[in-house]
Amino acid sequence: MFIRYVDARKSWILLFAGLLGLANALILLDQGMQVTSTSLLYFNASFILSFLLFFIWRFKRETKYAAALAALQEDMALDWIETLPEPGDGLDQMTNDILREASLQFKQKLSDYKETQLIENEFTASWIHEVKTPLTAMKLILDARPSDPEIRKIEAEWLRVYLLVDRQLHMTRLSAIESDYVLELASIQRLAAEEVRELAPWCMEKNLAVSIEGTDVKAITDRKWCRFILRQLLTNAVKYNPANTALMIVTDVTETGQVFLDVIDEGPGIQPHELPRIFDKGFTGENGRIQNAATGLGLYLAKIVAEKLGITLKAQPGQTKGTVMRMIFVDPNAFEAVRRGSGE
Repeated sequence: MFIRYVDARKSWILLFAGLLGLANALILLDQGMQVTSTSLLYFNASFILSFLLFFIWRFKRETKYAAALAALQEDMALDWIETLPEPGDGLDQMTNDILREASLQFKQKLSDYKETQLIENEFTASWIHEVKTPLTAMKLILDARPSDPEIRKIEAEWLRVYLLVDRQLHMTRLSAIESDYVLELASIQRLAAEEVRELAPWCMEKNLAVSIEGTDVKAITDRKWCRFILRQLLTNAVKYNPANTALMIVTDVTETGQVFLDVIDEGPGIQPHELPRIFDKGFTGENGRIQNAATGLGLYLAKIVAEKLGITLKAQPGQTKGTVMRMIFVDPNAFEAVRRGSGE
C-alpha cells in the first residue's frame, strides 16, 4: 500500500523537490546572501526531514480507511456493508457513501431479479402442471390399446415428452430443494425398479434387456430426488445404448461400508479426456453431438441434486465397452450432517 500511496502522491514529491531546488538556486545565486555550506546542508536536511514526517503522517491518516477496506475485502461477509469502517475525512466519507449507495442499488436489482425469476418459475411450474393433464389423458388412451404396435411406438415418444416436462418441473424446484426433500431409509433396488418401470416403453422400443442385480441394500436419502438422479442416469444409458443390447443395474456395499448403485450400459462409452467435464452444464461430448437431442443438462442436474443429498456421482469406462455410472450414498454416520445441511 505504501508504494501505491507514493505513486499517487508523486506530484507532492516533485513539487517539494522543485521548491527545494529553487530555494537552493536562489540562495547560491543571490550575491547579497552569505550562506556557508554547513548552513545550506542544515537547511536542506531540515526541509527534507520535515517533508518526510509530514508524508508519513499523511500516509497513516489517509490510508487508514483504505487499509480497513482491504482487510474487509479479504474476509467479506454477506452483511459487509454493516461492517464498513468509520470514515476519517471528507474523501473517506464520500467513498463510504458511494459504497453504501452501490450496495443498496445492487440489493434492489438482486431483489427485482429474484422476484422476476420467482414469477417465471411459478409460471413454468403452472404451465407444466397444465401440460401434465393432457399427457395423463394421452397415457390412459395409450394404455387402453396395449397390443397395438403402432400405439407402443407412440407411447415411447410420449415418454420422451413426459421426461422432458418432468425434468423442467424439477429444474423449477431446484433452488428450493433444501425445503422440499425428506430424508428416510429407502431400498435402492426398489427405487431403481420404479424408474425402470417408468422407462419401460422406451426400453421395449429399443429391445433393451434391463436387469437389476446385487444386494437389496438400503440407504438414507430422499425418494423423489434420488429417483430424479436415477432417471437422468438411466435416460442417458437408454439413449446411448444400441438396440438389442443389455442394461444392468447393480447395487451393493463397498469395502468401506458405503452403499452404491452402478448403471452399466453397452453404449459407445466416454472418452477419457471427456470424463472430467461430463457433469459440466451444457457439455455433450462426442456422443452428444452424434445424438442431436443431447442438451448437456441431465448429468449436470443430477450432480447438483446429488451434492444436496450427500450422494457422490462417478463415471468410468466399462471393462470392455460402455460406461459405468456410480452413485455412492452418504454413510449413516454422516446422516446428521446432511440433515443439518437441509435445515440451513
